[in-house]
Amino acid sequence: MRMRANTAIGGALMALVLGAAVTAAFWTPFDPLRVNLRARLQPPSSLYWLGTDEFGRDVLSRVMAGAATSVVVALLTVALAIAVGVMVGVVTGYLRGWTDRIIMAVNDALLAFPGILLALAVMIVVGANKFGLVLALGLAYIPSVARVVRGTVLSIREKEYIEASRVIGNSELYSMLRHVLPNAVAPVAVLATSMFGWVLLAESALSFLGLGVPPPAPTWGNMLAASRPYMESAVWLGMAPGLCIALTLLGINLLGDSLRDRLDPRMAHG
Repeated sequence: MRMRANTAIGGALMALVLGAAVTAAFWTPFDPLRVNLRARLQPPSSLYWLGTDEFGRDVLSRVMAGAATSVVVALLTVALAIAVGVMVGVVTGYLRGWTDRIIMAVNDALLAFPGILLALAVMIVVGANKFGLVLALGLAYIPSVARVVRGTVLSIREKEYIEASRVIGNSELYSMLRHVLPNAVAPVAVLATSMFGWVLLAESALSFLGLGVPPPAPTWGNMLAASRPYMESAVWLGMAPGLCIALTLLGINLLGDSLRDRLDPRMAHG
């Protein structure tokens, strides 16, 4: 029952976020960038469901546009981190030897830095823009993926079917692609769902600090940053993006728990 509840609640929350992101690509109630000083700091009403900000821009429209930005950045970052991290993890875990020692030494050195600090350093070099953000966060999370995949591959490479593949003359590359990689999918899938939440939170933090997608383009992080001077007079400015971040993290974590329980039934009774 817990698994079904996690799937239902998490799926509903993520469907809402993804629906808002997709809808924002084609339609929003108002132009999220249009300034209307005559309507500045309007409280929620029948016209402006979530109120307006200090420039008279509709908060609901900006939250929807921010969802599109956050989802795109998170998906691209997870795809980059998984693609590179899986390749590194499979190669080092399967081949072992000096290849494993050298690459994992570099990997462990990167893991010694908190991901957000590593992303900050990269953002300073590449600049504040959407694709710079993807590159920075991707590089920050690749070492974690590589470490998890390597551990999985180390156990898979000792299985009988891997030895049988070697005996019949299959190449190392064939064995990695045909036998090792498919059996490493389950932990990677669970890690990807968790990473989506980590990336979204990191993207919001970087945007809050002014190192994410630059204004006036809306993101949940820079909307939170802009709401700080109005925390008492216009509480809705910070409440809307803050709730979006919290509910998205809740949804993806519930889906991650459900996926983990389905792929590893032993965890369901933990």
